Amino acid sequence: MDQKSKINLWYFILAFLGVLLLQDLWMRSQAIEAIPFSRFEQYVEDGLVDTVVIGSDTIRGTFTSPQNGKTDFVTTPVAPGLSDMLRDRNITYTGAAENTWLGALLSWVVPALVFFGLWVLLIRKFAENQGFGGFMSIGKSRAKIYVETDTKIQFDDVAGVDEAKTELQEIVEFLKDPDGYGALGARMPKGVLLVGPPGTGKTMLARAVAGEAEVPFFSISGSEFVEMFVGVGAARVRDLFEQARSKAPAIIFVDELDALGRARGSMPGLGGHDEREQTLNQLLTEMDGFDPSGGLVLLAATNRPEILDPALLRAGRFDRQILVDRPDRAGRVAILNVHMKKIRVASDVKPEQIAALTTGFSGADLANLVNEAALLATRRRADRVGMVDFTNAIERIVAGLEKRNRLLNPREREIVAYHEMGHALTAMALPGVDEVHKVSIIPRGVGALGYTIQRPTEDRFVMTREELENKIAVLLGGRAAEGLVFGHLSTGASDDLAKATDIARSMATRYGMNEDLGFVSYEEAKRDFLDQYRNARAEAAYSDATAALIDASVRTTINTVYDRVFALLEANRDLLERSARDLLDRETLTDADLVAYKKDLVPEGDGGRQQRA
Repeated sequence: MDQKSKINLWYFILAFLGVLLLQDLWMRSQAIEAIPFSRFEQYVEDGLVDTVVIGSDTIRGTFTSPQNGKTDFVTTPVAPGLSDMLRDRNITYTGAAENTWLGALLSWVVPALVFFGLWVLLIRKFAENQGFGGFMSIGKSRAKIYVETDTKIQFDDVAGVDEAKTELQEIVEFLKDPDGYGALGARMPKGVLLVGPPGTGKTMLARAVAGEAEVPFFSISGSEFVEMFVGVGAARVRDLFEQARSKAPAIIFVDELDALGRARGSMPGLGGHDEREQTLNQLLTEMDGFDPSGGLVLLAATNRPEILDPALLRAGRFDRQILVDRPDRAGRVAILNVHMKKIRVASDVKPEQIAALTTGFSGADLANLVNEAALLATRRRADRVGMVDFTNAIERIVAGLEKRNRLLNPREREIVAYHEMGHALTAMALPGVDEVHKVSIIPRGVGALGYTIQRPTEDRFVMTREELENKIAVLLGGRAAEGLVFGHLSTGASDDLAKATDIARSMATRYGMNEDLGFVSYEEAKRDFLDQYRNARAEAAYSDATAALIDASVRTTINTVYDRVFALLEANRDLLERSARDLLDRETLTDADLVAYKKDLVPEGDGGRQQRA
């Protein structure tokens, strides 16, 4: 007989005994009659009472013959001298000693139990709200455990990160065959750190490794280790590794490792954090203590590797770092193909065209783009998602929602129209600049009164000084058009000026593109995360005289480029007027509409470089 059958048999026996007990209690209740004391005295007078048991509160007894079908009775005494009356009539009676210890015990125990139950309930509710869990599980790992059938993600579901998949394929082969993989004496890296911007698929890659290797997958966030009680995080680290060892081969995946592995003592001025540091120390100890040949692999992900403790990144711990970067154009096409399988796509949709419009998008951004396009197609009651839906979705993500209820007065609309056409004509006239995809004066987002969308023809990783100056020229095209047509300046170019100034300053301080400053880098490519707590000017590695030269270089670059753009638009004044009027009438011009203007455009230099007034 198996265990389940034994349990069912005991259930049957207990149910049977319960029925017998209830039946006995019911029969007893049917045989006892509750009578008033006056009737009891009458029964005594008539000689109908056989035996009596006297208690402190009740009198129980039996009749000499059944009365009203009842053989027993119960009543409550109300008169003194009862014993004398019974003795005179030769009735047998006895006293029942009441057992009061149980009531006394319950009078103490029950209130205590009620108080303790309420205390546990309130404390547990507080602990759950604070994320501590129950008392018995406060030191337990809170990792989500997925068995091999739960992940449901394979490498085929992850696109655009082929190099990272190739690196992780080693992990899969090792987990499938640890003995064969180590035949030549090689050992698997103890820890693999996935590094990359948010939304590039680091977590999905880790789950794909578990799905390919068909092993248990322990997933937890770095922030779930750190609690307000010192020692809790360290206990959870120990419990996590113990669980993983019991199910090896397995994968431990720690997401957002920077929440746990921040460099110790990195911000002494802001106070310490003993709990986080103890948790980190325990993680370092566990990583030193486990043998990867047992089939246990530690994966982690972060988008801020520069703040991790150096002890985490040394050889023997996270000794392999895999970059999961934003996808290139081919990668974006592959990602779009994966997500488009889930929706009904029209025949005019070309993933290559969408990929060309989404330079810099991460995998999560592209997934969101496909979903937004599907929602837009549903909103217009279409049976399939068309290219127009993808184009509108890109504009919605990049520029924000259309604000058609934000009404501009005629003067403002005219300024915005000339401003945007200044951007567009400058971009069309200069070589090596991204093609203009759309120009609109429909307000979008928080503060954009109009927008000009450019479409990169290819992914660029290196830019020359001339190309950077042309980017500044396109940004200054709006301000130059306003100055040329209206003779005054407005606040609409504030964002353009900020971007142009940033490029010009980078040319002077990072790229060494100024002859007076020389081929020297005065600024790091990526600022340290502690910069927000430092005085950047006080920490600058150059003198005040050099700072003045940098400011002069930025100002000279901006002014020189502005002169070029002003002269270019002045040579195309008629075209600027005509295209701006067309934009005012139609509100939006596409790349097909702009082709006609490009034919009449006077290139830079043909009209002569004229200085602004």
